[in-house]
Amino acid sequence: MAKPTLSPDAARSRQLREGRRLEYLTIAWNVVEAVVSVAAGIAAGSTALVGFGVDSVIESGSGAVLLWRLQESGDHMDREAQALRLVGITFLALAAWVGYESATSLWGREAPSTSYVGITVAALSLIVMPWLARRKRRVATRLGSRALQSDSRQTSLCAYLSAILLAGLLLHALFGWWWADSVAALLMVPIIASEGIEALRGQRCECE
Repeated sequence: MAKPTLSPDAARSRQLREGRRLEYLTIAWNVVEAVVSVAAGIAAGSTALVGFGVDSVIESGSGAVLLWRLQESGDHMDREAQALRLVGITFLALAAWVGYESATSLWGREAPSTSYVGITVAALSLIVMPWLARRKRRVATRLGSRALQSDSRQTSLCAYLSAILLAGLLLHALFGWWWADSVAALLMVPIIASEGIEALRGQRCECE
């Protein structure tokens, strides 16, 4: 028996629910990722891990803005723009801090401790984030949502951060390269800064 065809409104409602569910999953993962990464980074003295964790905190707030947009039907562009400006400024401040701390560590030849917890978190994130990005792109295409499409690209950037972090942590753990963590942190700086610039431009949450 053929499945009943949903009306356009019903199909859109279903996709909106799926989009909200994906945002809830993203925020939940980012919160767990942030807590574990910051704690492990402080314990190991890893700038890359701490920066990755703080980035996840900011991503949670940015994801909440999009989740709000997916739930609200009214015109809240002024408040949304203010929220995105705050997110953008925070990203740029984080990029500056990570750049300074990593450069200082390289100059002082400060070697962090090996963090197997950090390696595990980065590896899991490298699995979770691409999966979430693919699902978001699929839903965004069906909804014709530029906001969700932009958010899927942001989730992909998080996967790149995970790959850089994992590489730095593994190089340090396997070969004792003390500088790998700081170099990984420096490589994160332009990605984090681009997140801030994009948020300031309001590209994360464009209206549908």
